[in-house]
Amino acid sequence: MKIVRIVLLIVHLGILCLLFGVLLNAYIPPRIFPWFNILSLAFPVLISVYCLLTVVWIFMWKKRAFVFMIFGLFFFSATQRWVNYSSKKEKGDLKIITFNTKGGKFGKKEIEDYVNAKGADIVLLQEDGNLDYQFTGLKKAKERPLSSLYSKYEIVGYKEIFEGLYSEDFNAFADYTDLKIDSKTVRVMNVYLQPFKFNKSMVKLNGNSAEDETKVKNIVKKLVPTFKMHQDQIDMIRKYVDSSPYPVIMTGDFNAVPNSYEYYHLGKNLQDAFVKVGKGSATSFHDYKYPLRLDYIFSSESVEPVSYQVDHSVKISDHYPVSAVLKFSN
Repeated sequence: MKIVRIVLLIVHLGILCLLFGVLLNAYIPPRIFPWFNILSLAFPVLISVYCLLTVVWIFMWKKRAFVFMIFGLFFFSATQRWVNYSSKKEKGDLKIITFNTKGGKFGKKEIEDYVNAKGADIVLLQEDGNLDYQFTGLKKAKERPLSSLYSKYEIVGYKEIFEGLYSEDFNAFADYTDLKIDSKTVRVMNVYLQPFKFNKSMVKLNGNSAEDETKVKNIVKKLVPTFKMHQDQIDMIRKYVDSSPYPVIMTGDFNAVPNSYEYYHLGKNLQDAFVKVGKGSATSFHDYKYPLRLDYIFSSESVEPVSYQVDHSVKISDHYPVSAVLKFSN
């Protein structure tokens, strides 16, 4: 029994170190050390095992349980970015939907019917397939690659951030649209960071050690250079966030999970609407049997989230639609 306890303690301490490694994504960029960003993908598993082992120590009546409980508090915010509960309910001024529609492959009409039923004021799409959706009361803002914005508001400014950079290997998109909303002007950003271009066969392990080892190596070979591309793309995007004369609303498919370098640095000085008012699981990509939150809505302090929803009830893309109601502070 003593040997078992020693093994469990070593495992528990190892997981604790890995969890602290995840938090270092706030400080260490992928171009210096990309492995912390890879750890962020494993956070749901790591924190689940950490909590389970803490419970085991509690049942064994070991004092170390309290030590691990105290250290566990360091990861409360990190966990809240995946799973949260908020009872906040208020009326808002603006309803936004962000949705990666996978090129409309699951059905253009189904997407139109869904969005029209929700009555959003602004709709931001990623991987929109260059389709012209007919959303009631909304107009398409610009003709652009990969992503689009539909709204009922006047456009007073626009910038395509990655203009001139597109190539066979560069498939990201980001822009901002300055909208006149009643007496206020807001900068609305639509972000789609470089995709990893995985498919199920590439990531599904089949129990064959040699094949699985090759798959894992190939996954890492795709992850590391893409993380480095994300770092450069984030630097370009942040220029227009930091220099904005207006409050910012940033939405999109970041192709990155919470607690990643992308999450910390795209969301710097902005509010994560899910953390503020979300309920349940924030998982927004359902094509793999693994909890992946890739889609986000952030806002400046003066644009307060009052509700947030990941609609797990519909599967009209490989992503779930994400919506939020926002309220302008006086």
